[in-house]
Amino acid sequence: MRSMLRSLAAAFVVLVALGLAAPVMAQPAPPQPTAVNPTALSVNERQLMEQLRAGTPGTGTTVSGRGTIPNLDSQVLIQPQGQAWRVFHQGAMHWIAGIAILGMLALLALFYLVRGTIKVEKGLSGFKILRFSSFERLVHWMVAGCFIILGLSGLNVTVGKFLLLPLLGEDAFAVTAQWAKYAHNYLAWPFMLGLAVMFLTWVGHNIPSRVDLQWIRQGGGMLANGAHPPARKFNAGQKGIFWAVMIGGAALSLSGIYLLFPYTAGGVLALQFWNIVHGLAGVLLIAVILAHIYIGTLGMQGAAEAMTTGEVDLNWAKEHHSLWVQEEADKGKLHPHAVVHPAE
Repeated sequence: MRSMLRSLAAAFVVLVALGLAAPVMAQPAPPQPTAVNPTALSVNERQLMEQLRAGTPGTGTTVSGRGTIPNLDSQVLIQPQGQAWRVFHQGAMHWIAGIAILGMLALLALFYLVRGTIKVEKGLSGFKILRFSSFERLVHWMVAGCFIILGLSGLNVTVGKFLLLPLLGEDAFAVTAQWAKYAHNYLAWPFMLGLAVMFLTWVGHNIPSRVDLQWIRQGGGMLANGAHPPARKFNAGQKGIFWAVMIGGAALSLSGIYLLFPYTAGGVLALQFWNIVHGLAGVLLIAVILAHIYIGTLGMQGAAEAMTTGEVDLNWAKEHHSLWVQEEADKGKLHPHAVVHPAE
């Protein structure tokens, strides 16, 4: 009897379950889409920014998600400051680089057409005076060589995809950019070391003095043929180059270290700031170095020897660095037959 009652109860439960499930099973299956549009429900970025700005006045438009690690920066999904940085990097930065570098080249070309090569007025004497030691020239060329590669590889980051990519093609440009990146990262260290040694070696000769004011008033004797103003080992123009290299090099070094080790910069906003500093310092220093190269080669007769052989002609030294020549003569470092007449 108990067995029969259990069977009846089980049968009743099954019937009730089937009755409840029947309406659900009777519903037709939803129609399948004939085409998939993955962007149909996507959010327009500009519209999202405007809505966030309107809904949260004064709080910015940064959009954050959720994360499980302590680093809150990893949760940032949209950062509007990044949009501003991208606009600057891909727009204003190109204009600044073009104006600084191409403008300097244009000015130097115009100066050469008007002034030509600055000659040694009394001709070469045949006597030499040591201007830079082997160590000084080694440091100079180490910094110069590194800077040339760093400058070219840095410009590749800024304008390479617009200038080189169409010429080289995607594959060749990718390989070139990769090796340029390696060179930029590793040559930064000897560049910084050279800057430090250069500073310690020459800072004593590059302190501004009253003599520099006269040199500036006379335009260094380079604007027209005539007497050159007196100068010590470095004149006012060379001192300007020195401090531009030191200040610009320090800005490049500090910002470059932050870019190489981004976790030390203090966040994404700080990295964007140092990236801008690095780019601006780089293109402005390139423009300054172009003027330095011009004066040391095509622009002035006898100047290149200072950083090649280390010795310069005595007449050249008298015209451009008369006070320094007198100091060297007082130390007994001139040829005994050389006659010293400092320029007035």
